[in-house]
Amino acid sequence: MKAVRLHEYGLRPRVEEVPEPEIRAPFDVVVRIGGAGLCRTDLHIVEGQWAEKSHVALPYTLGHENAGWVHAVGSAVEHVQPGDPVILHPLVTCGFCRACRAGDDVHCEASSFPGIDADGGMAGQLRTSARSVVKLAPGTAPASVAALADAGLTAYHAVKKALPLLYPGSTCVVMGAGGLGHLGVQCLRATSATRIIVLDPNEAALALTAGWGADETIVVDGRHVDRVLELTDGRGAEVVLDFVGEKGAERDSWNMTRRAGSDFVIGYGGTVDVPTIDVISTERNIVGNLVGTYNDLVELMALNAAGKVTMLTHTYELDAVNEAMDDLEAGRLRGRGILVPGS
Repeated sequence: MKAVRLHEYGLRPRVEEVPEPEIRAPFDVVVRIGGAGLCRTDLHIVEGQWAEKSHVALPYTLGHENAGWVHAVGSAVEHVQPGDPVILHPLVTCGFCRACRAGDDVHCEASSFPGIDADGGMAGQLRTSARSVVKLAPGTAPASVAALADAGLTAYHAVKKALPLLYPGSTCVVMGAGGLGHLGVQCLRATSATRIIVLDPNEAALALTAGWGADETIVVDGRHVDRVLELTDGRGAEVVLDFVGEKGAERDSWNMTRRAGSDFVIGYGGTVDVPTIDVISTERNIVGNLVGTYNDLVELMALNAAGKVTMLTHTYELDAVNEAMDDLEAGRLRGRGILVPGS
């Protein structure tokens, strides 16, 4: 089968033939990939940002946002069968550690992360665990939802954690209206009554946000922090969801957060540099976010099935992975790029 393989950090991946995965254990599931999302994390992986965290052996297959159809199952798998359309939680988890038993499987002590530290789904097939497989609603095309497995899940997880702070009359700033941000806006609108202010340097991206539920939009132009402060009577927002996390967004997000507010760091690549006296004197919080739990993904897919959280996507053939990466890196890609094997 074809797969997108990274051979060396700093060099783009290439598409080559690799063996198909096989069932090895009773709870294994092999999925025929219908769509694999392209994430900015994939660019960061190629740059080498994850090398010291993942310790993955090169070459390996990229792709951590995956959906498709069950191809084969292990002897102990009962809840899915070949042919079922599914979306995959990005982690393969053990089910036995304290975190898993508490439903906090995103912090499983023995997890693997296909596409990050193991072979991923930018390929014809992927082997995962029965614990990671969520059946799709009838009629749902895997390619249309593949990136919800990480981009949507990460956005929903952050919004869900922020909900206790987002009472009616509160303000939530969404930094970035791209592949993550457009999902975050929809999750906010579907689950809260907060006022949503969306910031992005791209006016075309901002123009789409009203349809997703944004109340206000602001162009990132150097005066955007002041504009947010003006709209919040000089106080700032109760919550800022930073879906960018680099190129100055991490600084601006903190500066738009009010006293006792929370700055949720979701995008990454930059550095949060905040004087400790500012943290303690205003009782503001910096909150990290990494994907989400299995239950978060199930809840997100219920919102998707109800039409409340949908994705803006652009599909590419697997062989066009580097064209897709070029579009993402240059800011030409609206929403999420989806690689479709065999298309």
